[in-house]
Formats: sequence, C-alpha cells, structure tokens
Amino acid sequence: MSLLERIDPTGEEKEIGEGKRLIKVGDDRGVSLSERLAYRLHRLAWRTPFHAFRLRGRFPLKLLAVPKDPIAGDKAAGEAMLGGTFVHRGRAIELDSLRFDDPSLPADLVEHLQSFAWLRDLAAAATRDKGAKPAEALVRKWLDSYAESVCEPAWRADLWGRRILFWSSYAPYILSSTDLVYRSAVLNTLARGARHLDKSADKAPAGLPRITAWSGVIASALVVQGGPARLGAGERGLARALVASQHEDGGLVSRSPAEQLALVELLGQLRAAYSAGRREMPDEIAEALEGSVSALLTVTLGDEALSSWQGGNMMSRRRVIAAVEGSGAPARALRQTRGWGYQRLAAKKSVGILDAAPPPAGGALSGGCASTLAFEFSDGGHRLVVNCGGVGADREALPRALAEGLRTSAAHSTLVLDDRNSTAIHPDGTLGKGVGQVELSRSDSGGAVTVEADHDGYVRRLGLVHQRQLTLSADGSELGGEDSLLPRGRRRRSEPVPFAVRFHLAPGVEVTTTADGQGALLRIKGGAVWRFRCRGGRLGTEDSLWIDGEAKPHASLQLVVAGETPGDGMTISWTFKRAG
Repeated sequence: MSLLERIDPTGEEKEIGEGKRLIKVGDDRGVSLSERLAYRLHRLAWRTPFHAFRLRGRFPLKLLAVPKDPIAGDKAAGEAMLGGTFVHRGRAIELDSLRFDDPSLPADLVEHLQSFAWLRDLAAAATRDKGAKPAEALVRKWLDSYAESVCEPAWRADLWGRRILFWSSYAPYILSSTDLVYRSAVLNTLARGARHLDKSADKAPAGLPRITAWSGVIASALVVQGGPARLGAGERGLARALVASQHEDGGLVSRSPAEQLALVELLGQLRAAYSAGRREMPDEIAEALEGSVSALLTVTLGDEALSSWQGGNMMSRRRVIAAVEGSGAPARALRQTRGWGYQRLAAKKSVGILDAAPPPAGGALSGGCASTLAFEFSDGGHRLVVNCGGVGADREALPRALAEGLRTSAAHSTLVLDDRNSTAIHPDGTLGKGVGQVELSRSDSGGAVTVEADHDGYVRRLGLVHQRQLTLSADGSELGGEDSLLPRGRRRRSEPVPFAVRFHLAPGVEVTTTADGQGALLRIKGGAVWRFRCRGGRLGTEDSLWIDGEAKPHASLQLVVAGETPGDGMTISWTFKRAG
C-alpha cells in the first residue's frame, strides 16, 4: 500500500464522531524533578564496583539472529563514508580523525554517532565486503573509548537501545572480522549493554527515550541473549512506557511530528527483531505501532512530508515514506484526533493541517511552540501556507535567538493579539501560562470539511477568545476561514487591541496584491495560481522565512491581515481559492 493510499480520506479510518468536545492542556507526563534527581543518582552509581558486578556474566559466542532493518539508509552519506568522510547534516569529518569523545562535536552529531544509525547509510551504499572495513574501524574506536568506561553519553539508556538494534541488524558489517579478540569484544559489550539496560531502561526520561531503552531490552532478548525472562520484562516495561507516552490516538504526548517519525522508525525496527527471533509482536505493542503510524500520517501534507510543528520541520519525503512502509502497519491517517490534537482537512489533492490543541506540557517536550490554531495548507505536492518551522534535532543549526523566535505565535500561520504569544515562552525556554483548553467541533458533509475551534490563550491578559473556523470545499479548490475575537472572562479592555492574522507562504510563492488592498494573487512555482481575499483588516505583505528538512532557512513572504479589535470583539474573514 502506497503512502497516498494510506492518507486517502475516503478510506476506512479510526475516527471520533462529530460534535463539540473540549481538549484541555495535558498533565505533565514529562520528566519531573524527582525523576531527574533519581536518574542522576542512578548515573552516579554506574562507576561503582556494584554496577560493574551487575554487568558481569556470560557473553554470547554469536547472535541468535540478525534482524533485517526495514528502513533504507542515505546512499550518498554511505558513499561518503566509503570515501573516508563522515557526513551528517552538512558537517563533514574525516574518518581517520573522527573521535567519539570529541567535545567540539554538536549534540545531534554525537547522538547520531553513538547510536550507530549511520550503519544504515553505509549498508545502502556498499555490500558487506566493501562496508565492513569502515564499519569495523569505527566500532573499534568506540570500544577503545567506552567498552570499559560506563559513562554518558555512550551508556545512556536510549542510546544503548538504539545501538543494540543497529549492531544486531548490521552484524555482517561489524562482525565479519577474523580477529577473534575483536569479535569477542563486540559480543561481550553487547551483552554488558543489555544488562545495563535491564537496570536502566525504566530510569530513562519518560517519552521516546524510555520507549527506545525498553525496545533495546526486547531486541537483546530476541537476538543477543536473555531468553524468556528478559523478553517478558522488556515487553512489560515497553507497554508501560507506551501507555505513559502516547495518547489514545497514537500520538506522542510531546505532540512533535519529528519525534513521532522517530517512534515509527523505532517500532518498525523492533518488529523486525521479533520476526528475526521468530516471535509475534504482542498485540498491545503492535496496536501502539499502528496508532503511531496513523498519527504520523495525519500530519503529512500533499508532498508526503511532515507539516512543521513543535520546533520540527518537514524532515524528508523519503524518510517519511520509508518509515511508514517499513512499519508494516495497516494504518491510515486520522482526519481528526484526540490528544494528538491535529485536525486533517483533505479534499481531492488539497490538504490542510490545523493545530487544535494546547501546546505540549513543559516536561513532555523541550522547545514546545505557541502554535494553537495555526494551520498549514498544500495543493497537491506544492506547499502554499506554512509555519516557519524549526531545527528539529539539529539544535545548533541556527542561532539561538532565531531558534527561539521560531517558537512564537508570530512564526506560525495564526492570529496574534497585541503582538503577544498565545502561550507565554519564558526566557529559560519553558512554556508559561496561556492556552489551557481548546473547544472543537467538526463537520464532514458532502465531501466538504468544516472545523471550528477556539482557545483561551488571551482571556487572562486581554479578555478575548480566539475562534477559528476553516472550511475546505469538496473539490479542494477553496479554503475559507474566519477568525473571531469573542469577549470572555472578567478582564475587559475599553481601548482597541491590535491584531495580525499571519499566513506564512512557502518559498517560491510569488505575491501580487490587488489595488483595493483586500486581496492578492499567489503564484506557486511550478504549480497553480491561488486568489486570496480578506475582510476585517488591512492586507499587507512582510518578509518571512521557512526552515527546510535539513534545518536550513529560506527567504519567503507572508500575508498579514492587520487591524484593531474593539473590546467586544470582531470577525476577520478570508478565502484562498484556486484560479481556473
């Protein structure tokens, strides 16, 4: 089944019924202070003789099985490795000079190196005969630095979880050596890493890291050693981690599409480990995988890449498709969701994604955004309305001030009141007060889709609720919207409040405003022409930017409908309509 078939809105979906419902800010199921302190104490114990004793035991003479990684790697990155250069997100390092413990390396590169996910790229470019030499050379470097040194980041639980999955899947590349001492060192270290995970997995930070750690425990039981006892403990631990980290609809509590993609990739690899071990994945884990894929598909646009939310970007179409197909899960996109909070509007080749939930709780995601009621919209494979995006895992790709600015309401395609964020962003990066609940209703009738939602992010400060209604026509040729400001709460302002409804446009969209100042003609490069009309404010254009899947910024434009609302509120209406 192709990705396009999986997001066919006419197909059978898991869906909630129509009608109004309330989405409140979730409980903070992230990392609490007590959990952080417990983890620090646990980490301090790593270097004690007691922990070293717990890592001792028999080691396997060979792997029980070799899982097949369901996801293909980046061939270009693999070819660079064959040429002696390690390339990751634009940074190149000569393999001969590469050090795992180099303090100058950015955090995202360190994690990529330590996880050994790059073995996937090497295998995409080379057979075992050609790829074994650089693979073994890097494994030897890692063993020299960390095999006997139990420390961070190398022995972090989630990184060990990923390492077990990748070392076992690419065992032909790292265990084909005739050097018996080296082979024994690799197998012994795998066994010690698995024992480390037995004691560390449940102490990993809640969310994706803990899910990854428990996946490593299961994989080690299936293909390294440990048998039924370790497998049972791993499955119980993973089930707990999934329940604590996912909403009922399969979306992570972090509400991050980038993390959701990583979750689908991870569980797809775990399913391959079950297959290699000739066991069936337990129903509750298989259902979690299926739900994860559905949630991921919900936030893909017409170009089959991700929409940009919670500090992430589009990633890449190839990676999204590979993850979905590699999962083996018979899932479809959800038109509407529960806790995941993204509403999908799809008709013919037009797709819109609306953020219809409060931001993630502070501990669930570092870098959450004030994006409530923002939307993105695409026409076929062309993006038209976007959010500015973010750096994703590449936290050092952009200057800090710019990265923080991308989290604001003004960096998203939504209404901004009094130049304030709908949810406060504190100087230390944490989210403060603002959106506490979103009231939502949806109607799907005759192929047309209408979603109406409001949030209370401005009530406490300005006494106004922001309500947004989006309607996508049955043929996908028209997206109509209304942004209403409604009085609520005790606070009332007698003076007018300035507003700006922002529509960030994808790079390459040309804008020509009309003479009456109420409309614009939008030409998508290589695509259709769309007409924009508005009422209730003054239309203007401003510079903007958009972050691509490689965390690189591109200059773009934004339409801005600006004005002032009286204290008792008002409505701004607008329409995007395909010309011809």
